[in-house]
Amino acid sequence: MSLNEGTGVVTVEEIQSYIPHREPFLFVDRLERWDAEKITGYRRYLESDFFFRGHFPGYPVVPGVILIESMAQCGGVGVLKSGLFPKGALFFLATVYEAKFRRQVRPGEEIRMEIQNIKVTNRLVRQKGKAYVGEEEAAEAEWMCIAGSRG
Repeated sequence: MSLNEGTGVVTVEEIQSYIPHREPFLFVDRLERWDAEKITGYRRYLESDFFFRGHFPGYPVVPGVILIESMAQCGGVGVLKSGLFPKGALFFLATVYEAKFRRQVRPGEEIRMEIQNIKVTNRLVRQKGKAYVGEEEAAEAEWMCIAGSRG
């Protein structure tokens, strides 16, 4: 398999060709950079997102686990788009390390996710990432996903 490094805009339609997630559980809107080391993607959380109805009604914030899931999905799309795994591979979140939440993310805000690949083998992906609102850090974590297939 060959590496595919790039910049540009990968839209949600193409993202859906790489990972199985769909509404209401797809948390990556677009990618703008992908290579063997770094991935950059974005997600805007909308007032209509399902979790806002019950997560602090009257003062909605994005749940921390959704921020981590967003970063993990972004990382998964990036390793697939960059050719580190064959298209169609699935990633199952196995471990989350050192999660920190530094700023609330509210409806209407967009996060920029900056993901780094720490270790990529044919069976696992270990990554770390940060989510920013503008230049302000909202969350950071490190995680490991086990790779699998639809078989």
